[in-house]
Amino acid sequence: MHVGLMVEGQNGLTWERWSHILALAERLRFPTVFRSDHYFIGTQQDSLEAYLSFVLAARETKTIRFGPLVSPVTFRSPVDVGRMAAQVDQLSGGRFVMGLGAGWNEPEHRAYGIPFPPVKERFDRLEEAIQVIRGMWQPGAASFEGRHYRLDGAECLPKPPAGRPPILIGGGGEKRTLRIAARHAAEWNCVNLSPEAFAHKLSVLERHCEAEDRDPATIRRSMMTFALIGPNEAAIEASARRRMGMFGVPATTTPAEFIAGMKARGLLAGTTDEVVDTLGRLAAAGLQEVEFQHFDFDSDEIPEYLAAEIAPRVRDL
Repeated sequence: MHVGLMVEGQNGLTWERWSHILALAERLRFPTVFRSDHYFIGTQQDSLEAYLSFVLAARETKTIRFGPLVSPVTFRSPVDVGRMAAQVDQLSGGRFVMGLGAGWNEPEHRAYGIPFPPVKERFDRLEEAIQVIRGMWQPGAASFEGRHYRLDGAECLPKPPAGRPPILIGGGGEKRTLRIAARHAAEWNCVNLSPEAFAHKLSVLERHCEAEDRDPATIRRSMMTFALIGPNEAAIEASARRRMGMFGVPATTTPAEFIAGMKARGLLAGTTDEVVDTLGRLAAAGLQEVEFQHFDFDSDEIPEYLAAEIAPRVRDL
């Protein structure tokens, strides 16, 4: 199993810290650094534009794969997303991952005047957007006539090499999200699932793959996690306090109770041995990579801990 990082770019990320995290990730040999694509979630803070930050990642790194986890289809036209993705992938030498989703955070849409259609329309737009983006990446001029998007002889240059960039679909919705992943994705990414819940979602994905006449082994399987981890009890408690503040947990809840609740749900929380055990069960269920969320940009403690204590113990799972 691979261990990567997931950077929540809307949580006060600056250019200096983003550059530092990229250099840190390469030094620690993380294979992947994904980042969120949001204006804000909750409190509005410094939030670097995702695709500008990917240009920096392409230029300042040599080995990591990177991309949005995930870009809401509501934020930008698929033409813009497809052109940027193709060019960033070229700039990086083929390391960009095109993460896409339907979008979910209504307050940021409302604040920035971005339309937020009903859920069915958002998923309809996602399916059309994937076709538009893929069409632009194919040799020759692209045309497409959909309900929401149209192309008429669009020759998107420069084009990426065949099969690039890979499309990642994020989410666990069993009716639409996993069906879209079975139909279009090179990678499926879920969020914060227990081994049992992951195994169930994977079985649903496999059924959709059967309906699409596709081998499910051709889809890479990864998971983003809000893990409560650290090299010692103090670090784990500090991580719990940060998550409690972010999620609006009642002040009467103690960090110990919050951690216990995470463990009871089968999620990644606790000591190194506990986390490695859970990762082992996820690997046995079919998970190939886990991306740990990185929130505290002023500290390298958690990435250093992951690289030194977690990644070596799960590498051969």
